[in-house]
Amino acid sequence: HHTFFEMLGNFSFGDYFKENAIELAWNLITKEFGIDAKRLLVTVYHNDDEAFGLWKKIAGLSDDRIIRIATSDNFWAMGDTGPCGPCSEIYYDRGEKYGCGKPDCKVGCECDRYIEFWNLVFTQFENDGNNNYSRLAHPNIDTGMGLERLACISQDVDNLFEVDTVQNIMKHIMKIAGVKHHDDEKKDISLRVITDHVRSTTMMISDGVMPSNEGRGYVLRRLLRRAARHGRLLGIDRPFLYEVAETVIKENDTAYPSLLEKHDFIINVIKAEEENFAKTIDTGLN
Repeated sequence: HHTFFEMLGNFSFGDYFKENAIELAWNLITKEFGIDAKRLLVTVYHNDDEAFGLWKKIAGLSDDRIIRIATSDNFWAMGDTGPCGPCSEIYYDRGEKYGCGKPDCKVGCECDRYIEFWNLVFTQFENDGNNNYSRLAHPNIDTGMGLERLACISQDVDNLFEVDTVQNIMKHIMKIAGVKHHDDEKKDISLRVITDHVRSTTMMISDGVMPSNEGRGYVLRRLLRRAARHGRLLGIDRPFLYEVAETVIKENDTAYPSLLEKHDFIINVIKAEEENFAKTIDTGLN
């Protein structure tokens, strides 16, 4: 779980529907990204025979790799009324070594073997509020794929903090603190908190959020202060997050040019907030 994550998606409002969405997804994953098709499984809503048949036809998946799920996990809705529809999630099987070893281990298990990374939502119904569903005249597609999860799969690592670009941020923190990852669990927690929070705050400031005592500005302030406090737990007794933000910008500037455009502003805001918080901490300790 992260305070900042990146979501990929594709949308269609009447141009194409289920068959094209599934075909686009399968081609992107297996042909463009080169993910092993033998490791992929999908879920469909329990009564969505159309999606079940399309996965067999397009992807050539066997029946046991298309799992029917009858819960709301596989049915998307905005609320009690309005547009809604069945989902089809795509899972990657990381292998037995990540499993729980139980004979009934399968998609949906709490262990780390199966990772869901793309959800295709087929918005095809209108709910009148009394669970009466009518077909939409123009059904549409809304999908969401976690970029970090895709990176974990592509790079064959256990979690986001092991992905190359994020590792470079953590390595910067380790260099400042003089500690190593995986040596001490408590220090690992602090490393992960700082890594996550400095990513988030750098992005928030580039989006125009400023530290304050209310609303989203307060969220930003809390994240910065929590990261600074964990820096103290690692033995860092000076403002340092603004230095780490340099690495965040460097690792993300290709996808987010605004980070470069607002480089000085971002660094200055983080540094000022850190310095103010440091005074608060020192006063409190005294």
